[in-house]
Amino acid sequence: MPENWMLPSIFPIGGILFDFLFVLIAIPIEAYVLHFRLKFDKKSSTFYAISINLFSSVIGWFIFFVSEPMLPVQVKSELINYIFFNSFKSPNTQTLIILTSCIIFFATFLIKFLILRILLLSLLNEPIAKKEEEPKTSHRQRWRHFSSIQLQNTNLVTTILIANSLSYTAITVILLFRSK
Repeated sequence: MPENWMLPSIFPIGGILFDFLFVLIAIPIEAYVLHFRLKFDKKSSTFYAISINLFSSVIGWFIFFVSEPMLPVQVKSELINYIFFNSFKSPNTQTLIILTSCIIFFATFLIKFLILRILLLSLLNEPIAKKEEEPKTSHRQRWRHFSSIQLQNTNLVTTILIANSLSYTAITVILLFRSK
């Protein structure tokens, strides 16, 4: 583990601006998917899309700045070369980028799902104390409620996966246009 945990002396403004552009592209796409699939109103779906994208972006940059000092020198060199000159020195970097992109996609999906789940649980209209006062339900009613929660959870996972896939597709298309 490195002894010096310092912020990089060169701040990647271009990368941060591109990330801001990607967030601006992802928010309307994901808000539309949340509105269409989960039947949220437009204001709520936009709020949730903004929240999950900004939180996941901040978490992603935090992970990047924490893990960057631990990278091997060759990977750091390739990263700096790509950020400043938009090219790679080594032909083996393509495989590393594909692997890293897949990891980032699924990590972002997981982070967005957890953030949306936390937001939905924290913004419930009903207080939890009221639920405890309700009379005991039968085993069958509890099973229906449990099945309904599982269905909602599956629907939430599917919706976030679709929204994340569509926004990553749009971002990939923009990156392809940028590279040409």
